[in-house]
Amino acid sequence: MSLSGVHGALSNLKLCQVDIGTGMDIVTDVAMDLAEAQDEGGIAGIKEIEAMVLECAKLDREINCFVDIVQQVTAEVSTQQPETMVDLSAKVRERFTEKIARLSDAELYNHHKVVAFKESIKNSSNQANQESAEATEESDEEIRVTQSQVNFTCPLTQVEMVKPMKNKKCNHHYDEDAIMSLIKTKQKQKKKCRCPVVGCGNADVKQSDLIPDQVLRRRIQSQKRHSNPM
Repeated sequence: MSLSGVHGALSNLKLCQVDIGTGMDIVTDVAMDLAEAQDEGGIAGIKEIEAMVLECAKLDREINCFVDIVQQVTAEVSTQQPETMVDLSAKVRERFTEKIARLSDAELYNHHKVVAFKESIKNSSNQANQESAEATEESDEEIRVTQSQVNFTCPLTQVEMVKPMKNKKCNHHYDEDAIMSLIKTKQKQKKKCRCPVVGCGNADVKQSDLIPDQVLRRRIQSQKRHSNPM
């Protein structure tokens, strides 16, 4: 296989990662529904879904490792004689096996999608407990008031967020595409990315600080349904 063929295969793997991430978001939604239902069967279902999310996180991590190693090896052989391409597969396999052996499953709990899953389940359970402790009419009124008070607008785009990301440091929210674009722009300029929320003192927003806020995303969708009934 030529180097161009290798790069094409890596691009396909990265597309697979996008699908893996989408799948993790979908099953997280299902788990949140189970958490809100608060029944015994739901608890068992959440545990099964968590195991699925961890498996997806493991696959995502392995793809990242594989891509990194292939890029390292191809960079090395591209400066050497053409016959070294014959050993490319063996080198990648050896380094990949060594790197995977050093990884711990406990580290999977730091995967941003797993962190988001755990937080989403906790928030959904807390919300369900709060609502069940109140009378139905009072609870409905509180939901309406809360939804009207929450700002669903991205501070960067000034439009309603589609994929809200929560900053773990300052607790502010931004739309994923907007904040990732800003972070990349600042990195190219070799500058730190300041939180775009007016008055926030967080002067160094990093990608590692951001997690998907599935609860807020569902609230935004819920408000849309109430605002635009069929």
